Amino acid sequence: MDEKTRKIYNTAGISDAVLDYCSDIEQAQAERFRRIDEMSEYGQIKVVEAMRKNHVQEGHFAGTTGYGYNDDGRDAIERVYADVFHTEDALVRPHITCGTHALTVALSGNLRPGDELLSPVGEPYDTLQGVIGIRPERGSLAEYGVTYRQVDLLPDGSFDYPAIKAAINDRTKLVTIQRSRGYLTRKTFSVEQIGELIAFIKGIRPDLICMVDNCYGEFVEPIEPTDVGADMCVGSLIKNPGGGLAPSGGYIVGTRECVANAAYRLTAPGLGKELGSSMGLNRTLLQGLFLAPTVTASALKTAIFAAGIYEKLGYKVTPDSKEDRYDIIQAIIFESDKALIEFCKGIQKASPVDSFVTPEPWPMPGYDCDVIMAAGAFISGSSIELSADGPLRPPYTAYFQGGLTWPHGKYGIMMSLQNLVDAGIVHLS
Repeated sequence: MDEKTRKIYNTAGISDAVLDYCSDIEQAQAERFRRIDEMSEYGQIKVVEAMRKNHVQEGHFAGTTGYGYNDDGRDAIERVYADVFHTEDALVRPHITCGTHALTVALSGNLRPGDELLSPVGEPYDTLQGVIGIRPERGSLAEYGVTYRQVDLLPDGSFDYPAIKAAINDRTKLVTIQRSRGYLTRKTFSVEQIGELIAFIKGIRPDLICMVDNCYGEFVEPIEPTDVGADMCVGSLIKNPGGGLAPSGGYIVGTRECVANAAYRLTAPGLGKELGSSMGLNRTLLQGLFLAPTVTASALKTAIFAAGIYEKLGYKVTPDSKEDRYDIIQAIIFESDKALIEFCKGIQKASPVDSFVTPEPWPMPGYDCDVIMAAGAFISGSSIELSADGPLRPPYTAYFQGGLTWPHGKYGIMMSLQNLVDAGIVHLS
């Protein structure tokens, strides 16, 4: 690092001790970062080709209001998404508020009273538990007569195939597969692993709908779950595919039947995809998707950098600094509520927005304990931007993700370390 760069880091609050400690870890990842850049290049061309194929043009940037009939830009976006994910159809709307909402629309649209939902990958993410009815909430699937069955993973984190086969019955209609870890320390599943699981399930009942919660996983691998048999793939636009530009929204891609059912739930029976004004957001959704492969690459580099730093300090991290990556999330197990809180405060300090704000644990809707969140983002709650969060419960794990650019992600992780050093929790010498 040259003296000019070192000086501006010092001015920004990063000490020479932290800079020197982190420098060796960054250099050790040079080859890993090169491979990530290759993946980004592949994803970039895939997205551009989908846009070229569908003749994306300046006229598609114009928004509609009201009913949104004949919104050519909205329809072009959905054709582009279908081609990127190699599916028959897509539903991509700013009206979808978050990943949990997108999953709720997909599940509610494709399940009927008397059907059973099966999770063969253990417990779903906290907010989805209320949707299913594991945790009683108004309007849950359970209230509409949809039952739920779960098969836990084996101790080594692999699928319990005999138990999955035993759990599938005449009422099983849809299988939900959460790709990422959520607030768990289990490993994220690769697309190849998901494909093996889907093939096993389809071998038992070819008619079962297999849906993948793809949040945090888009553009991390050259293929997506829809390339290995998933009937539906669901995600949020304020995560990877929005590229940091989408101000809201979610997507559902998959078979024409599954997407149509979801669209009827998002709008109304008989209306489906025909309605839904884009309100001038078409350009940002398209440009965000265009940027998504390179933005995701920055987030991956940041996650690996974080793993290397905290692993060397003796903390348990998952994935570790050498493991293959299948999403952008980095879990750091602090075993201390104070360390978790100080880590999040450091991330907040490095944010371009609200850097002066001190994050505090609070009872967030949809969670069963206090949660601390650091997210000084341009888009509120955007977890493709530099962010960290964690439930205030043992083992006090920070779930870190994002970084629109690698330099900012690097700075954020160094600031988190600086904050722990200043608080006397971490000692570098």
